[in-house]
Amino acid sequence: MTIILTSQEIAHYRTELAADPEALEALDQIEDCEGDLEDAAISLGIQAGQQPDRTDWLSGVAKRCRVILCQDPCQSHFQQRQLADVVRTLKTSQVCPSLLVTPVVLYVVKTGVQTFCEALNYQQN
Repeated sequence: MTIILTSQEIAHYRTELAADPEALEALDQIEDCEGDLEDAAISLGIQAGQQPDRTDWLSGVAKRCRVILCQDPCQSHFQQRQLADVVRTLKTSQVCPSLLVTPVVLYVVKTGVQTFCEALNYQQN
């Protein structure tokens, strides 16, 4: 599934994440990749010393972060549309390289938080 962010969405996220230099760097990369979130994540992953090896690589990275993203406090932050707090919480957890946190969070937002977290909720029941 290709996720493309519009220039308006990128501008919105720039405003929302303005206090985070790494988030802004990630948004610059997304913009350089014409809004293609996966392409930008692969480029950022290489910069972070990762070895992206498939076309759905971002999905795999996001799944590794699922346990953090699908529980509080992240769930509360998502519900209140406080993406800067989601980004901060995920960075603090150190589950994935900090350069990839913004693309992961945006992937979850664009996929749908509820949809993304269904698998985890299913496993817990």
